[in-house]
Amino acid sequence: MAAPTNDVVFLLVCLVHLSTATARVQSSNPFTAALSALQSSSSNGVISMNDTILRRIHSLPTPRPFHFLVFFDSKKLHSRSELALPSLKSEFSLVSSSFLTNNNKSRSQLLFFHVELDESHATFALFDVIAIPHIRIIPASATDLNSDSIKLNPAYLSTLLDSLPEVILSETAISVGPIHHPPLISKTQMTLAMATAVILSPYAVKKLASGESVVHEKSTWMAGAVFVYFCSVSGTMFNIIRKAPMFTVDMRKDGGETMKFFYRGAGAQLGAEGFIVGFLYTVVGLLLAFVCHVVVRVRDAKWQRVSMIMALLVSFFAVRQVISFNSWKTGYNIHAYW
Repeated sequence: MAAPTNDVVFLLVCLVHLSTATARVQSSNPFTAALSALQSSSSNGVISMNDTILRRIHSLPTPRPFHFLVFFDSKKLHSRSELALPSLKSEFSLVSSSFLTNNNKSRSQLLFFHVELDESHATFALFDVIAIPHIRIIPASATDLNSDSIKLNPAYLSTLLDSLPEVILSETAISVGPIHHPPLISKTQMTLAMATAVILSPYAVKKLASGESVVHEKSTWMAGAVFVYFCSVSGTMFNIIRKAPMFTVDMRKDGGETMKFFYRGAGAQLGAEGFIVGFLYTVVGLLLAFVCHVVVRVRDAKWQRVSMIMALLVSFFAVRQVISFNSWKTGYNIHAYW
């Protein structure tokens, strides 16, 4: 009975040595070493990818010695402030640089790439990218780069600095570590701001004491109340905190000029969606204030009825549009809203 046991042990040892030798061959691959050198030479650790590099990566035997992420970008769409591509690219680079800072020994196990549409059409076609912003995570074991890769949920783009490290950890078992944020305000800017506040403080105090400032105007408070109401019902703070893009661009139509203001699915929300719904709610709120403070003071009963009916019809239409949009987006129907 000892012979079979020794044979099993011998086979296990051979398999271990074989896997170790395979890993050494892959890690000593000149192309892999070149990618590591490009990662180290980059200021933020993000490598500029092109179609040739992607073909070389695809030709490597699986499992590859590294996982990699790809940020799909288009410079001609950077002017679209609603897409927030420069901001997302900066956050992607911040995650990459933080990974390099926190992982000196295992940095070659995870590579970050940036690909530009005008320079790498074949790469966009391979991954079937039809809209940006778009981020893919390709595990080391991926045989088909498209079907075996993980597309980052669009809902995570609004909180990329928090979501991307979590997704990387869950998909690759590699920890990015803490994010190292650059200082928001430099010492020079802080000094200038404090000096400006000290210089203007006597003028501001004089205006407040004399009652001639804008805070003493009734119209200022009315406009402020409407503004706060609109921000409350439109999700403005959500858009600011999560940096939600105003719209997305469909890259299959009209050369990337077709804009989508609505995203179907409860997992993500575009900024335009919140603003449109907020506008409808604001109309209802203003009509309610109009009825309560203006219509009740009209002495002509006929005009009172006409104004009341018109306010009710417009309000009903606005609420109906909000409910219809919510049903289309989430798939849940609300029948008793009126």
